[in-house]
Amino acid sequence: MCRRFHDSREQARALSLMPYAFHNTTFAVRYHVSMKAAVYHRYGPPEVVRVEEVETPNPGDNQIRVRVHASTVSSGDWRARSLEVPRGMGFAGRLIFGLFRPRQPILGTELSGIVESVGKDVITFDVGDKVFADRGTGMGAHAEYIVLDEDAPIAGIPDNLSFEEAAALCFGGTVALDFLQKHGDIQPGQRVLINGASGTTGTALVQIAKHFGAEVTAVCSTRNVDLVSELGADHVVDYTSEDFSQNGEKYDLIADTAGTAPWHRAKDSLSDTGRLLVVLGGLSDMVLAPIRSKKNGKQVISTVAGSSAERCRRLAQLAADGIYKPVIDRVYPLEEIAEAHAHVDTGGKVGSVVITMPILSA
Repeated sequence: MCRRFHDSREQARALSLMPYAFHNTTFAVRYHVSMKAAVYHRYGPPEVVRVEEVETPNPGDNQIRVRVHASTVSSGDWRARSLEVPRGMGFAGRLIFGLFRPRQPILGTELSGIVESVGKDVITFDVGDKVFADRGTGMGAHAEYIVLDEDAPIAGIPDNLSFEEAAALCFGGTVALDFLQKHGDIQPGQRVLINGASGTTGTALVQIAKHFGAEVTAVCSTRNVDLVSELGADHVVDYTSEDFSQNGEKYDLIADTAGTAPWHRAKDSLSDTGRLLVVLGGLSDMVLAPIRSKKNGKQVISTVAGSSAERCRRLAQLAADGIYKPVIDRVYPLEEIAEAHAHVDTGGKVGSVVITMPILSA
């Protein structure tokens, strides 16, 4: 629970004895007029993103302000910045991100940090709490500070994770939980194939599918075979030398994170009641999924993963128990945000690309 002062004398005495606490209460908002943030004002290549000074946000009565320690440059950031979206989703992309220019100039879909100040009605978090959060399409995490609603997808950081690791929990972990459990109805002993197993979402899917007791086959390139095996995959298909759709195996679930296993390619690899989970697909996948799902007992599920505080807490518990640990590819300082975007643009990242914020003075 958050400490409340009952009168001005008690407040003054507490502040005189606790200077650091003063810096980290809601009164501290006066001391942070501006902050650094990675900003983009037009769509385009990595170079459109640059670090600028922007106004520091102040929390409302039911909000917290987090001093961000780390965030990630995800495929979601790449799509928002470049407007490179799945086939048929171009107009929808502009509706979400902004028709002519970015609606939200600060990217960043997930973060970790320390609660620096809280609104007067906040009861869930205290100043000094270490937290991670999922921003989704709201973004805004590529900044030194961010304001979040108290009931937003936020949870405490497990003791066994660094800020860098905690920042990468949500993007892949949320999708893995949502698709496997809610949409895939995964059961122990089922055979699960993960296409694109070495990315942010793929590495999460491998670990969490194994947790649910599945027999996991991971599809990746040669250089990532050892990685996905270490994450728990029972079988690995190197797509540079083998086509999983031609090996005669049947799977109860196929999760496609790469967009290279559409229905026409994956259908013959599904069991009689198998499900194709389209994590990355175009408009046609979403429109035709209900039609295709009526044929032969097989299903195609194409949707968007949801997030919540409860799901974040679930991810935190999985991480605390050593079941799920985000894979970190590279770590960049905020000042090298364009380089981080450029690396993501190559399409060759393994796990997550993390950015860290400057060290702020007390």
